Amino acid sequence: MDYQELLQKVDEQVTVFYRDHSDPNLFYHNRPLTNEVLATTKRIADHYQLDDHAFFIVCAAASYLYTGFNQVHEKNYQSKSGELAETFLQLKGVDNETITEIKKCLLATGLPQQPETLLEKILCDANTYYLGTNAFRDKIKILKKEEEALANAKIDGTTWRNTMMNMLETHRYHTDFCQVLLDQPKAGNLLELQNRQETKINKLKNTGDEALVKEEPEGPEHAVATIEKKKKIRAVRGSETMFRLSSSNNIRISVMADNKAHIMITVNSIIISVTIGLVVKNLAENRFLLIPAIILLGVSVTTIIYAILATRPKMQKGRFTQEQLRKKSVNLLFFGSFYNMTFEEYEEGIQAMMADQQFLYTSLTKDIYWQGKVLGRKYHLLNICYTIFMYGIIVSVLAFSIAAILHK
Repeated sequence: MDYQELLQKVDEQVTVFYRDHSDPNLFYHNRPLTNEVLATTKRIADHYQLDDHAFFIVCAAASYLYTGFNQVHEKNYQSKSGELAETFLQLKGVDNETITEIKKCLLATGLPQQPETLLEKILCDANTYYLGTNAFRDKIKILKKEEEALANAKIDGTTWRNTMMNMLETHRYHTDFCQVLLDQPKAGNLLELQNRQETKINKLKNTGDEALVKEEPEGPEHAVATIEKKKKIRAVRGSETMFRLSSSNNIRISVMADNKAHIMITVNSIIISVTIGLVVKNLAENRFLLIPAIILLGVSVTTIIYAILATRPKMQKGRFTQEQLRKKSVNLLFFGSFYNMTFEEYEEGIQAMMADQQFLYTSLTKDIYWQGKVLGRKYHLLNICYTIFMYGIIVSVLAFSIAAILHK
């Protein structure tokens, strides 16, 4: 089955559906949002290098995601979306197993989200991708406008912000792709929303309009709790930023070290080739160059040895024990600790680490520390390598010069 062609037919059918079922009150759950979520789904799916069949399943689900909302205007609209998808796909000869997978992906986006497969996780994250982007503020304004239009009633700003803050606090991304990319921006959006809520509440209190500040706890205890909560969020963001920057800087410096070693290996390999080709090959005619040539070859070989040592990987056994996991002495973020283990064993360790914040931050600290240790060794060997090369070249040139002068 040509899944690319089938996906094109799905897109055409969804376009016709939105054209025939146009609803002026749907400012948010409409065709433009479908296109946006579909594009995001494809981006995440490409990251995981899905095969054509899996790619079709998750993209078809994204295409039909909001069609059910167009029909029922309810929060649990995913079932209706699945029915619409099933009706069309059966006409196109899609097998029942594929249709079932698409319906499961659609149902997984319902709240509370509990996706099980990678495809379900991808669609869930594509659906809520905006929570960790700069478009968040504009998106929730449009969503509020739609809900007001459907309910034919005005939604109080304070109440709406509380709802959005609760959504951000309880939401989590399910793919590591979105976790790395969006968790920090999402925390920033939450903090911005909390600041705006506090500003609005204080303004309403100062104007004496207490009726508009309902459902907001008052008193010094609430003020202290709010301040402490913001401090904790800032501290977490600061820690995450520190770990991320430190790790990326170490990786960048490590790449630089490898490039420096590569330069030394390349240059000295050329020197060895030229020396052997021009001097050693014609040694009978140029015996006076024997000692300088030996010095130059020795310098180049020694330099290459140190350059190789600087980039030579040091392998570990690739396993950790339950005792190490219990004592939190293993670094689960380094591949050398787990590459010989099964996925189930590693997942168990990761889940234990993520459930224990201290264990998590200790692992991040260890990861940066050992990155630094490796970098220290690399640059120490590179320092020796470049020193040998620098002084060796000087000695070799002097040796060649002296030999040439004495020969004359």
